[in-house]
Amino acid sequence: MPPSVQEWIPEDHLARFIVDVVAKLDLQPIRARYAGRGSAAYQPEMMVALLLYGYATGVFSSRKLERATYDSVAFRYITANQHPEHDTISDFRLRFLPQLEAIFAQVLLIASESGLLKVGRVSVDGTKIRANASKHHALSYGHATKLERRIKAEVTRLMRRAAQADSSDQNDGINIPAELARREERLLAIDEAKARIREREQERIAAEQQAHQQRMAEREARERETGKKIGGKPPKPPSRGIDAKAQINLTDEESRVMPSSDGMIQAYNAQATVDCASRVLVDSEVSQRATDRTLLAATVIALGQLDPKIGIVTEILADAGYYSAANLDVCAQAQIVPYIPNRRERHAGGLQRFQEPRALGPDASLVDVTRHRLRTRGGRKIYGERKSTIEPVFGVIKHILGFRQFLLRGICKVQSEWKIVTTAYNLKRMHKLGLAC
Repeated sequence: MPPSVQEWIPEDHLARFIVDVVAKLDLQPIRARYAGRGSAAYQPEMMVALLLYGYATGVFSSRKLERATYDSVAFRYITANQHPEHDTISDFRLRFLPQLEAIFAQVLLIASESGLLKVGRVSVDGTKIRANASKHHALSYGHATKLERRIKAEVTRLMRRAAQADSSDQNDGINIPAELARREERLLAIDEAKARIREREQERIAAEQQAHQQRMAEREARERETGKKIGGKPPKPPSRGIDAKAQINLTDEESRVMPSSDGMIQAYNAQATVDCASRVLVDSEVSQRATDRTLLAATVIALGQLDPKIGIVTEILADAGYYSAANLDVCAQAQIVPYIPNRRERHAGGLQRFQEPRALGPDASLVDVTRHRLRTRGGRKIYGERKSTIEPVFGVIKHILGFRQFLLRGICKVQSEWKIVTTAYNLKRMHKLGLAC
């Protein structure tokens, strides 16, 4: 090997780029948490670069990161031939999750100051990423109720046997107090699980009731506009009862069972917003809700809080899963032009691709304006950018980086880990575009 570690990798290597970017970050919030006692700690810059390069190259677990500091030349360059142990790497990640999450915004500012990023038109979408939990390690409300009845029946039988043992000189070998204590502990755990399920169900019922009221209001507004009654049966109001199939996961109780291309999985809904021009992510969030429709408002609020140096969002592209009249109103209030179809768009065939729709009247509603915009040639062309901007981002994260499951548990920790993943993606994208640091 060359005598200096600086000569081990090429000048344009991703490891060099990440080290240079980390050198520009403000890591004082991390450094301030060090007490200054005990043995000398590893430099925060080195630990941050190690984590970011690991996530950018598909090495996520602390054990694999430790092994890479021995086996990989690029990791040796980042750590300067030091070898942090896996528990040190894991503790650093868990201890400084909020500070690592904040690096996302700093990286965006670096991209903006270099002229690479100027937000205008963005595309938003979500993908299901597996939680660090199995859907088979779950307890449903109905099954919990059955277990509760069975255990209470066992307690009754044990109490009866205890009464019989008091009046008999024979010992049947059963430690009845220990058996009763074990069952009481299980009953307490089941009762806590049922309480958490009931709390979730109340939130679900309230959300479904609000959505039903919104659908009815849109239906009535549509009837007033057209002067005709909409055919078919009106939407049924949601049930106010607790679903017996409602369940809680015993490994990560904050994750949810969600539909995906692989069937029903225990997962989180990871949201991402990408700048259409540079394909750099400008926002990333995680939700426990399986549907995207209720998540656009939070995304619009987050986009409105971006640093003005990064730019101002003027247009937003999203698929039909985000469509609702309320979401269109949110975009209008934020002065963002929405390109959101009310249903899955069909490919225009023949001469229809070149036809323009009739002009709308001056009293057209926001819903009609949005639909008309997507029927124009210019609107179809702009909306066509959605698949070529946000979909490749998820493809890179899942198939190139190999990030298909969170390592951490709990919505707060998962949110921070998703920020680390998307920060690593942005660094990889910036390096690909030839950003010089």
